[in-house]
Amino acid sequence: MREYSLALLISAVITYMVTPTVSAIAKRFRAVAQVRERDIHTVVTPRWGGVAMWVGMALTLLSVHGLHLVGKAYTRELLGIFLASTFVLLLGVLDDRFELDAVTKLAGQGLAACILLFFGIQILWLPINGIIVLPSNIGQLLTVVIVMVIINAVNFVDGLDGLAAGIVAISAASFFGFSYLLAVENGFSRAGAPSLVTALVIGACLGFLPHNLYPARIFMGDSGSMVLGLVLAAAAITLTGQIDANAVFSENIGPALLPLLLPFAVLAIPLLDFVTAIIRRVRRGASPFSPDKEHLHHKLMALGNSQQRTTVILYLMTAMLAIPAMLTAFAPLYIALGIFLLLALITLRLALGKSQKRDTYVTT
Repeated sequence: MREYSLALLISAVITYMVTPTVSAIAKRFRAVAQVRERDIHTVVTPRWGGVAMWVGMALTLLSVHGLHLVGKAYTRELLGIFLASTFVLLLGVLDDRFELDAVTKLAGQGLAACILLFFGIQILWLPINGIIVLPSNIGQLLTVVIVMVIINAVNFVDGLDGLAAGIVAISAASFFGFSYLLAVENGFSRAGAPSLVTALVIGACLGFLPHNLYPARIFMGDSGSMVLGLVLAAAAITLTGQIDANAVFSENIGPALLPLLLPFAVLAIPLLDFVTAIIRRVRRGASPFSPDKEHLHHKLMALGNSQQRTTVILYLMTAMLAIPAMLTAFAPLYIALGIFLLLALITLRLALGKSQKRDTYVTT
């Protein structure tokens, strides 16, 4: 755990230090977010924050290679995750500067998923009526779909200062806890690519957040959201490939679902926003990727919540689902349920408190 903590700290420090330089470069090359009618920000803001986070993670990988435990995580899968994330980073950099069309971005995301497949990162089994091994082509197709869905879910939730980075940090922390505790509980090697890359993601997000919190001085852009989404998806899929589900979960099929379902649980808020946005736009006859102002954060702000308050509410909603989902594999169900209810009450109180005060003020 100490080596993972060190990796997290290095990733955070490097990301924090390089972000101002990346911001200046983005301004120079006009990779900026202009103020449009649908936007919430009010000043022109540089993008390419994803470049800073990628640099933080990449330099950390170089720095911790020689550590005793973490060094064992440098596998073929880790190389595949690095190369795929580099590919989507370049795609995002181009999109942040030139605003690529949706088809081009989807094709690029599919190619990034194919890079993962080339390095052996794919869904191998599903816990359906026991454990079934998937045919290779079905597993590959499912892998591509999962990667693309998670990438776009993170992209869709990136609508407020600090929102996506904070949600991904919470999600990655929950997934790191699951993968590390799974190794401890079942005697697996604690040196795994999923644990290492999620630790790096946590650090990169924490290092980036001081520059991205309201009022943001830089946005992560698609370069950031696509890298973070791909790494989380790849970490989850890699973990399933390292588990002998029949051996570990033969007596209790419930936990066998978690390596596959946990990414969806910890990213439930972005995924919910993603699915509802697509349904809403298709019903209107518009493109699923056409922008609007009806995302979850827009609705919370319509209740009278500020940007900062809305961001905290969505952080709590993410933690409300992510932490209990992770704990169900290692703690009694009542503990996970108790944490869920506590966080749900805090979230509800915070979400409704502002609008209730506003209503009281209006009536008086």
